[in-house]
Amino acid sequence: MKQCLIVVDFQNDFIDGALGFEGAIDIKEPILKKIRNAKQQGHDILYTIDTHKDDYLETEEGHNLPVIHCVEGTHGHQIEADVQAEIRDEDKQFVKYTFPSLELGTYLKDKDYDEIELVGLVSNICVLSNAVIAKSALPNAHIKVDAKATASFDKDIHEKALDVMEGLHIEVTNR
Repeated sequence: MKQCLIVVDFQNDFIDGALGFEGAIDIKEPILKKIRNAKQQGHDILYTIDTHKDDYLETEEGHNLPVIHCVEGTHGHQIEADVQAEIRDEDKQFVKYTFPSLELGTYLKDKDYDEIELVGLVSNICVLSNAVIAKSALPNAHIKVDAKATASFDKDIHEKALDVMEGLHIEVTNR
């Protein structure tokens, strides 16, 4: 069985920076455990990196979420240090300028993954939208999200996002 782990936007600005929230750092250890397990089993690991420019507030996203974050070249843009230390040369990274990564979907559609697991931040925004991209790219792959390895600034919205993913036939584990 060919498997893939996607680590979504585990970046400083979502942990303790501009859009950081209580509980975001709590998912670090489960993410690190999944990364190390995926490496040990020879599975592919992909990373998404939320990226913005200085003109962020002039973008559509910036109009709706007027908090400057993940500006390229800043500390907030960087993947959290312990997770960054786990990235290997062969791991693919996808810079994305909005919630989902179309490039990720294009990459996935040419793969033969049987299972894709997503972890990271934020459950109701980037994790959800990239899970949908993965489902669209590989409709017959088993897509799953670990509830203990994702989080949101709002616990109610987090639970609703997990419900929506389940409704889209994305398995939510550890709920």
